[in-house]
Amino acid sequence: MDDKLNFEEAMENLEKVVNALESEDVPLEKAIDLFQEGVKLSAYCSQKLEQVEKKIEILINEDGQRKPFHPLNEENQGDLD
Repeated sequence: MDDKLNFEEAMENLEKVVNALESEDVPLEKAIDLFQEGVKLSAYCSQKLEQVEKKIEILINEDGQRKPFHPLNEENQGDLD
């Protein structure tokens, strides 16, 4: 895997891996290689998302102390209005 991939490129590559694995025409050895690549890409994407989450925690804090980041959901979406 190329360490210079950005998040979007890694997600695109992960989607290609998943699509290839879902095809029934993949030989076993190729499927194992694809699976390993998919695991690496998934870990890379998770790491990038964690880094962004930490940045958001800092940015959304109003009083200078870190607060946990909670993505918008149906319960707190109205808080932005």
